[in-house]
Amino acid sequence: MGNKIKLNSESRLINIDFINKVEALENAMLAMDNPLIAKGNSDMFPLKHSFSEGVYIREMFMAKGSLVIGKLYKISHTWFLLQGEITVATDEGVNHYIAPCYVHAPEGTKRVIQALEDSVFVNVYPNPDNITDINTLEDMLTCTSYNKYKEYKLLNE
Repeated sequence: MGNKIKLNSESRLINIDFINKVEALENAMLAMDNPLIAKGNSDMFPLKHSFSEGVYIREMFMAKGSLVIGKLYKISHTWFLLQGEITVATDEGVNHYIAPCYVHAPEGTKRVIQALEDSVFVNVYPNPDNITDINTLEDMLTCTSYNKYKEYKLLNE
């Protein structure tokens, strides 16, 4: 498996180098006292939350030149780029996207997204219990670290 780890018996392999680089970048950014660095949900990246039967939709506006390090996703989902142009780095590589497009994100995905133009990015998640509390949804859908993800996967095997 080389420089990849399997976080549980059924999940995909995740590149350790990517994990280390992204966590180091994220920790460095969070430690900075820079008002231009958003820590969590912020007015810099306005979010719009929508709900349909069994579906949670989160829309984020990203200004040209902005950088977002997303959370680590416990579940697979689909995301759409409705407007703009972005570069996305994941453990599977770096890809360039121009709207409109959509992409499947497997479980265990963490993204670093740079907006090359003003962009609108939309995540679509399953929400079978029709939960509308955003904090509950974030806890249900994401982990704060790969160690937390590994613990979650081990508990749910």
